[in-house]
Amino acid sequence: MNYRTNNCGELNISHCGKSVKLCGWVSKIRDKGHLKWIDLRDIHGTTQLVFDRDRTKKNVLNIAKKIGREFVIQISGKVVERISHNKNISTGDIEIIVNEITILNESKNPPFTIEENTDGGDELRLKYRYLDIRRKPIQKNLLFRSEVASMVRKYLISNGFTEIETPFLIKSTPEGARDFIVPSRMNQGKFYALPQSPQTFKQLLMISGMEKYFQIVKCFRDEDLRSDRQPEFTQIDCEMSFVNQKDVMECFEGLLSDLLLEIHGIEKKSFPVISYFDAMNKYGSDKPDIRFGMEIHNIKEYTKNKGFKIFNDSEVVVAITVPKASIWSRKEIDYWIEWVKKPQVGSKGLVWVKNNLDGSVKSSVDKFYDYKNLKKWINECECKKGDLIFVMSGKKNETLIQMGKLRMEIAEKLNLRKAFEFAPLWVVDFPLFFKDDMNNYHPMHHPFTSPKSEHLDLLDEKPNEVHALAYDLVMNGNEIGGGSIRIINTKIQEKIFSVIGLNKKKSKEQFGFLVDALEFGAPPHGGIALGFDRLVAILNGDESIRDYIAFPKNNSGYDVMIKAPSEVDPQQLDDLGILKK
Repeated sequence: MNYRTNNCGELNISHCGKSVKLCGWVSKIRDKGHLKWIDLRDIHGTTQLVFDRDRTKKNVLNIAKKIGREFVIQISGKVVERISHNKNISTGDIEIIVNEITILNESKNPPFTIEENTDGGDELRLKYRYLDIRRKPIQKNLLFRSEVASMVRKYLISNGFTEIETPFLIKSTPEGARDFIVPSRMNQGKFYALPQSPQTFKQLLMISGMEKYFQIVKCFRDEDLRSDRQPEFTQIDCEMSFVNQKDVMECFEGLLSDLLLEIHGIEKKSFPVISYFDAMNKYGSDKPDIRFGMEIHNIKEYTKNKGFKIFNDSEVVVAITVPKASIWSRKEIDYWIEWVKKPQVGSKGLVWVKNNLDGSVKSSVDKFYDYKNLKKWINECECKKGDLIFVMSGKKNETLIQMGKLRMEIAEKLNLRKAFEFAPLWVVDFPLFFKDDMNNYHPMHHPFTSPKSEHLDLLDEKPNEVHALAYDLVMNGNEIGGGSIRIINTKIQEKIFSVIGLNKKKSKEQFGFLVDALEFGAPPHGGIALGFDRLVAILNGDESIRDYIAFPKNNSGYDVMIKAPSEVDPQQLDDLGILKK
């Protein structure tokens, strides 16, 4: 039996007079007594069905009376032109006069409306995610994700990459984020970890001679969540042999350029390249959004020795210019002063300067700085008449980050971050290490990242000055991906382990297999990993990744639909040798 001759999104005026079979879910029912309309929905679209006393058989009318929302039905009927056309849907010129109907399955009344704009809250929709996926916005997102995955594979394979799967049950290491741990029944007291990345395996594949590897792969991190984070996520993982940093960047600049051209018709011939230090100094972020101005300016030299102790005692005094904001009221300015004091920002406050349209200048520090002084600030910050300057001060790094957060939030409020305007760039010359509060060194990316050759002599005495052969691909204020050229010299690798506090014994236990492999003719190699969930969302004008994942977790990492994580049967724990005593 053929369930259908057509789908619910393809019929149009050219099909009038044709007899068809359709299947789908009942989306809407409108009943006027003598006339009844049903919107029938499948993944392809919606088609209007019509029942009336003059043209519909009595037994069909009787069955139609029993139908409720989300019933699964099959119909046969004739395509006719609608009296009142609907320009909002592809099938809006026609409707189906039903002459046969079968209820394939009944449905309970759904807990929220399955429409483009639903009345269901986040948790409710996650609990009934299979119903939420029936909604067009979610279906479109998942279909778009599939299309992007296909484009990525096509590009990489056409550029000589081989798709290879790497293991999910691997060894736990303490570096980076926390691992998800998997107990072993056959080796009680020992544990696997789920991979945060296939990093070591893809390097081993280069040593194996595979030359160009990729996979679109699940990765796992046991970390605190946000709208753009999930405990399990997908990345485009790639590695290449006999390449330098420029080679890798050109290859994956090509991938993103291809996606932008194919999806949006936007041509990007080359991406800007900015150093990590310039990104921090100009934008207060290592993933800057360059679609709008409001760059950060250091005005410390124009603020000294004027009796304002806060500025005098600060390592930096930095400012941004907010366009056309001199008309803001004191209440509007106070909102931002309080906003930067939030714990997630951490600033102690803001100083403001208005460059008014009439040429006058007004500030919150007029007591200390006269017109001549403030005019220097205005010139340095490229502040035009009608603009407003916000100023912060304090320790350099934390103040730049705070100003970067303010810059992004103001841009969001002023609608300067246009969803379908794309501004990709590369950030390079990262520090190889960062220090924690205990003055211990940690790798900025991972411990297999190669230092710049000209900085090798600094590893012993000045590791904080060593730069990495690392590169991040950034777009619209989001890190799309990151990669590096890898270490192939065992002595350099052991030195890196030493700097981050891994002695020979510990490094041998954790990464001995890789160090051993490097001694068997490792080629120069490097790679990159792109966050696939995030890339898909941004290409579709979003930043939250949740609605681009079929079955996501909530912000606590909990699956409210299947109720996971959950307790397990004590017998299972006993079998694993970890039963609670």
